[in-house]
Amino acid sequence: MEPIVITDKNLGKKYTLEFDAASVKFAERSGFDITSIEKTPYSASEDLFFYAFRKNHKKEVSRDYTDKMLKSLRPLPDGFIVRLVQLYTAAFDEGEEDPFVTIDM
Repeated sequence: MEPIVITDKNLGKKYTLEFDAASVKFAERSGFDITSIEKTPYSASEDLFFYAFRKNHKKEVSRDYTDKMLKSLRPLPDGFIVRLVQLYTAAFDEGEEDPFVTIDM
């Protein structure tokens, strides 16, 4: 699945939003629950947006900065949060290109 790319026009910086197993584990270990998107959509979407930076930009983007970016994007484009959720869940399908273990069932 193709990542989301956003651009900070003030800095001329592009950010690639996507997830891998490590970024999903980080989110979950930090208390994030993907099902919270339905229960608390506003705060959960802020969390999901922040965690989407983890894979490619974890050392250069703060939570305050991602919150400001998300606020500047509001109203969010149709399907934006749905796409973040899809990227999050796609990380579960991530595997090794050449796995060293096989399963016979």
